[in-house]
Amino acid sequence: METTLYNQKGTSAGTFKLPKGIFDLPWNADLVHEVVRLMNSNSRTNIAHTKTRGEVRGGGKKPWKQKGTGRARHGSTRSPIWVGGGVAHGPRNTQNYSRKINKKTKTKALFTVLSRKFKDGEILFIDNLTFPAPKAKDAKNVLLSLSKIKGYEKLATKPENVAIFALDKRQDAVTKSFGNFGNISIEEFRNINPVSIMNHKYLVISNPAESLKTLTGKTKED
Repeated sequence: METTLYNQKGTSAGTFKLPKGIFDLPWNADLVHEVVRLMNSNSRTNIAHTKTRGEVRGGGKKPWKQKGTGRARHGSTRSPIWVGGGVAHGPRNTQNYSRKINKKTKTKALFTVLSRKFKDGEILFIDNLTFPAPKAKDAKNVLLSLSKIKGYEKLATKPENVAIFALDKRQDAVTKSFGNFGNISIEEFRNINPVSIMNHKYLVISNPAESLKTLTGKTKED
Protein backbone atom coordinates (compact mmCIF):
# COMPACT_ATOMS: atom_id res chain seq x y z
CA MET A 1 0.00 0.00 0.00
CA GLU A 2 1.33 3.39 -0.99
CA THR A 3 0.02 6.84 -0.25
CA THR A 4 1.03 10.36 -1.15
CA LEU A 5 3.32 12.16 1.26
CA TYR A 6 2.96 15.94 1.51
CA ASN A 7 4.97 18.70 3.12
CA GLN A 8 3.54 21.39 5.37
CA LYS A 9 3.19 23.70 2.37
CA GLY A 10 0.61 21.34 0.87
CA THR A 11 2.73 20.10 -2.05
CA SER A 12 3.65 16.51 -2.82
CA ALA A 13 6.86 15.20 -1.25
CA GLY A 14 6.79 11.70 -2.72
CA THR A 15 5.09 8.49 -1.61
CA PHE A 16 5.08 6.40 1.53
CA LYS A 17 4.46 2.67 1.97
CA LEU A 18 1.80 1.85 4.54
CA PRO A 19 1.59 -1.44 6.49
CA LYS A 20 -1.55 -3.35 5.49
CA GLY A 21 -1.93 -4.69 9.01
CA ILE A 22 -2.72 -1.16 10.20
CA PHE A 23 -4.41 0.58 7.28
CA ASP A 24 -6.15 -2.23 5.41
CA LEU A 25 -8.42 -3.93 7.94
CA PRO A 26 -12.17 -4.49 7.40
CA TRP A 27 -14.58 -2.42 9.46
CA ASN A 28 -15.71 -4.06 12.70
CA ALA A 29 -18.46 -1.94 14.25
CA ASP A 30 -19.02 -4.20 17.26
CA LEU A 31 -15.35 -4.18 18.23
CA VAL A 32 -14.99 -0.41 17.88
CA HIS A 33 -18.24 0.25 19.75
CA GLU A 34 -17.16 -1.94 22.66
CA VAL A 35 -13.73 -0.29 22.99
CA VAL A 36 -15.12 3.24 22.67
CA ARG A 37 -17.78 2.50 25.28
CA LEU A 38 -15.21 1.16 27.74
CA MET A 39 -12.81 4.06 27.13
CA ASN A 40 -15.56 6.61 27.69
CA SER A 41 -16.48 4.82 30.92
CA ASN A 42 -12.84 4.92 32.09
CA SER A 43 -12.60 8.64 31.40
CA ARG A 44 -15.88 9.43 33.17
CA THR A 45 -15.58 12.03 35.91
CA ASN A 46 -17.73 11.00 38.84
CA ILE A 47 -19.26 14.24 40.15
CA ALA A 48 -22.95 13.56 40.94
CA HIS A 49 -23.40 12.85 44.62
CA THR A 50 -26.47 12.70 46.85
CA LYS A 51 -26.76 12.40 50.62
CA THR A 52 -28.46 9.49 52.31
CA ARG A 53 -30.76 9.90 55.30
CA GLY A 54 -27.76 9.40 57.57
CA GLU A 55 -25.92 12.39 56.06
CA VAL A 56 -28.52 15.17 55.84
CA ARG A 57 -28.94 17.68 58.65
CA GLY A 58 -31.72 17.71 61.24
CA GLY A 59 -34.36 15.10 61.86
CA GLY A 60 -33.13 14.08 65.27
CA LYS A 61 -36.46 14.73 66.89
CA LYS A 62 -39.59 12.77 66.10
CA PRO A 63 -41.91 15.14 64.09
CA TRP A 64 -44.98 14.29 66.20
CA LYS A 65 -46.16 11.60 68.53
CA GLN A 66 -46.76 8.15 67.16
CA LYS A 67 -50.52 8.06 67.57
CA GLY A 68 -53.49 10.28 68.18
CA THR A 69 -52.81 13.04 65.63
CA GLY A 70 -54.63 11.50 62.69
CA ARG A 71 -51.53 11.77 60.61
CA ALA A 72 -49.21 9.06 59.31
CA ARG A 73 -46.55 7.89 61.72
CA HIS A 74 -43.00 9.27 61.15
CA GLY A 75 -39.82 8.89 63.07
CA SER A 76 -37.57 11.44 61.33
CA THR A 77 -37.70 14.23 58.76
CA ARG A 78 -34.54 12.76 57.25
CA SER A 79 -36.63 10.03 55.64
CA PRO A 80 -36.45 9.99 51.80
CA ILE A 81 -40.20 10.68 51.55
CA TRP A 82 -39.77 14.06 53.26
CA VAL A 83 -38.79 17.25 51.43
CA GLY A 84 -35.21 17.95 52.46
CA GLY A 85 -34.69 14.37 53.54
CA GLY A 86 -32.07 11.95 52.29
CA VAL A 87 -32.11 10.42 48.81
CA ALA A 88 -32.65 6.71 48.40
CA HIS A 89 -30.54 4.95 45.77
CA GLY A 90 -29.21 8.24 44.36
CA PRO A 91 -25.88 8.72 42.52
CA ARG A 92 -22.74 8.56 44.66
CA ASN A 93 -19.27 9.84 43.81
CA THR A 94 -17.80 6.65 45.21
CA GLN A 95 -19.14 4.68 42.23
CA ASN A 96 -16.34 3.09 40.22
CA TYR A 97 -16.95 3.26 36.46
CA SER A 98 -13.53 1.99 35.33
CA ARG A 99 -13.54 -1.05 33.08
CA LYS A 100 -10.74 -3.32 31.90
CA ILE A 101 -9.81 -3.24 28.22
CA ASN A 102 -7.61 -5.98 26.81
CA LYS A 103 -4.51 -4.56 25.10
CA LYS A 104 -4.98 -6.64 21.96
CA THR A 105 -8.62 -5.60 21.70
CA LYS A 106 -7.78 -1.91 22.05
CA THR A 107 -4.97 -2.22 19.49
CA LYS A 108 -7.23 -4.01 17.01
CA ALA A 109 -9.85 -1.28 17.43
CA LEU A 110 -7.20 1.40 16.81
CA PHE A 111 -6.08 -0.31 13.60
CA THR A 112 -9.70 -0.74 12.51
CA VAL A 113 -10.44 2.97 12.99
CA LEU A 114 -7.21 3.95 11.19
CA SER A 115 -8.15 1.67 8.28
CA ARG A 116 -11.62 3.21 8.05
CA LYS A 117 -10.26 6.75 8.21
CA PHE A 118 -7.73 5.98 5.50
CA LYS A 119 -10.34 4.40 3.20
CA ASP A 120 -12.58 7.42 3.71
CA GLY A 121 -9.73 9.73 2.68
CA GLU A 122 -9.49 11.44 6.06
CA ILE A 123 -5.85 10.70 6.94
CA LEU A 124 -3.19 13.07 5.65
CA PHE A 125 0.51 12.20 5.78
CA ILE A 126 3.09 15.01 5.89
CA ASP A 127 6.85 14.56 5.91
CA ASN A 128 7.39 16.87 8.86
CA LEU A 129 5.77 19.64 10.87
CA THR A 130 8.14 22.10 12.51
CA PHE A 131 8.11 25.77 13.49
CA PRO A 132 11.21 27.78 14.43
CA ALA A 133 9.22 29.45 17.21
CA PRO A 134 5.65 29.45 18.53
CA LYS A 135 3.60 31.56 16.14
CA ALA A 136 -0.13 31.30 15.43
CA LYS A 137 0.34 32.87 12.01
CA ASP A 138 2.58 29.98 10.93
CA ALA A 139 0.01 27.47 12.17
CA LYS A 140 -2.73 29.22 10.22
CA ASN A 141 -0.61 29.19 7.06
CA VAL A 142 -0.14 25.42 7.44
CA LEU A 143 -3.90 24.90 7.70
CA LEU A 144 -4.53 27.07 4.66
CA SER A 145 -1.87 25.23 2.67
CA LEU A 146 -3.12 21.76 3.59
CA SER A 147 -6.73 22.77 2.88
CA LYS A 148 -5.78 23.19 -0.77
CA ILE A 149 -5.28 19.43 -1.05
CA LYS A 150 -8.31 17.76 -2.62
CA GLY A 151 -10.55 16.24 0.03
CA TYR A 152 -9.15 18.29 2.90
CA GLU A 153 -10.81 21.62 2.19
CA LYS A 154 -12.58 21.65 5.57
CA LEU A 155 -9.25 22.05 7.38
CA ALA A 156 -9.64 25.79 6.91
CA THR A 157 -13.39 26.09 7.46
CA LYS A 158 -14.77 23.49 9.89
CA PRO A 159 -15.32 25.28 13.23
CA GLU A 160 -15.13 22.28 15.58
CA ASN A 161 -13.00 19.13 15.85
CA VAL A 162 -11.59 19.52 12.38
CA ALA A 163 -8.31 17.65 12.87
CA ILE A 164 -5.91 16.01 15.24
CA PHE A 165 -2.23 16.46 14.39
CA ALA A 166 -0.24 13.39 15.46
CA LEU A 167 3.47 14.21 15.89
CA ASP A 168 6.32 11.74 15.95
CA LYS A 169 7.73 13.45 19.07
CA ARG A 170 6.99 16.31 21.42
CA GLN A 171 7.32 19.74 19.82
CA ASP A 172 6.45 22.63 22.09
CA ALA A 173 6.65 25.21 19.29
CA VAL A 174 4.01 23.36 17.27
CA THR A 175 1.76 22.77 20.28
CA LYS A 176 1.89 26.43 21.33
CA SER A 177 1.37 27.65 17.76
CA PHE A 178 -1.93 25.78 17.55
CA GLY A 179 -2.86 26.67 21.12
CA ASN A 180 -5.47 29.24 20.13
CA PHE A 181 -7.13 27.00 17.53
CA GLY A 182 -10.08 25.43 19.32
CA ASN A 183 -10.83 23.07 16.42
CA ILE A 184 -7.31 21.54 16.34
CA SER A 185 -5.79 19.00 18.73
CA ILE A 186 -2.07 18.23 18.98
CA GLU A 187 -0.93 14.83 20.21
CA GLU A 188 2.07 12.56 19.96
CA PHE A 189 1.19 9.67 17.67
CA ARG A 190 1.93 7.16 20.43
CA ASN A 191 -0.89 8.69 22.50
CA ILE A 192 -3.69 8.61 19.95
CA ASN A 193 -6.59 6.24 20.51
CA PRO A 194 -9.84 5.28 18.75
CA VAL A 195 -11.89 7.89 20.66
CA SER A 196 -9.58 10.83 19.86
CA ILE A 197 -9.44 9.86 16.19
CA MET A 198 -13.20 9.44 15.82
CA ASN A 199 -13.85 12.76 17.54
CA HIS A 200 -12.12 14.62 14.71
CA LYS A 201 -12.81 14.87 11.00
CA TYR A 202 -9.20 14.45 9.89
CA LEU A 203 -6.04 12.83 11.20
CA VAL A 204 -2.78 14.46 10.11
CA ILE A 205 0.25 12.24 10.75
CA SER A 206 3.62 13.97 10.79
CA ASN A 207 6.78 12.04 9.86
CA PRO A 208 4.92 8.72 9.43
CA ALA A 209 8.13 6.70 9.12
CA GLU A 210 8.98 7.53 12.73
CA SER A 211 5.44 7.83 14.05
CA LEU A 212 4.39 4.34 12.95
CA LYS A 213 7.40 2.82 14.71
CA THR A 214 5.43 3.14 17.94
CA LEU A 215 3.15 0.42 16.59
CA THR A 216 6.03 -1.92 15.82
CA GLY A 217 5.42 -5.34 17.30
CA LYS A 218 1.67 -4.84 17.52
CA THR A 219 1.08 -6.15 14.01
CA LYS A 220 2.39 -9.05 11.98
CA GLU A 221 2.57 -6.80 8.91
CA ASP A 222 5.92 -5.02 8.44
